[in-house]
Amino acid sequence: MTSREAADTVADAVLATPGVAGLHPGMFGEVGTYLPGRRVDGVRLGDNDIDVHLTVREGAPVRETAAAVREAVAREFPGQAVNVTVEDVIAVDSPAVDVSAAD
Repeated sequence: MTSREAADTVADAVLATPGVAGLHPGMFGEVGTYLPGRRVDGVRLGDNDIDVHLTVREGAPVRETAAAVREAVAREFPGQAVNVTVEDVIAVDSPAVDVSAAD
């Protein structure tokens, strides 16, 4: 699997998880995977681990959502450690995050 395919697979798994509002680039924009012509915010691919930073919808259980993300990504990448960081909680009707893709 190429880096492009891996980053997109991680992003798709995260965004398909109930309670996730979106991926988050980190406090200073430090979390992302650079690909030709674009960047996948909130996903960092390591040799043996994957870091995911995300925003959770208001009202969603934070720990359970993080665990569900970890499980969803781990299913796609067996043997890789999956580190999940919840960066923010956002209201569903907030214009800052497009939550339509998360359902």
